[in-house]
Amino acid sequence: MAMPRPTAAQLAYGSCTVIFSTLAMLLLSQTSSAVGIAIIAVAALALGLLVAMTVPLSGKRPAAVEQPAPEEPVRASVPAPAPAPEPVRERAVS
Repeated sequence: MAMPRPTAAQLAYGSCTVIFSTLAMLLLSQTSSAVGIAIIAVAALALGLLVAMTVPLSGKRPAAVEQPAPEEPVRASVPAPAPAPEPVRERAVS
């Protein structure tokens, strides 16, 4: 089964999360070692992936499973007899 491609919203939210969380963690930790920066970068990537995967898909909802309508039994019907024509009434000419 092919994996679906990410939407534009997923890419945007994930990228923004990686960038802003990396900046925030670097500023708050004030680390300057390569190991600290690498740990922060990996954590930011994981957070960005988590955010991108939890963004709801726009316009795509899970398709509701359509259940077939119950079949109605076939009823034998006899056509109704045609209405009898009314007798023609003649008017007396006076």
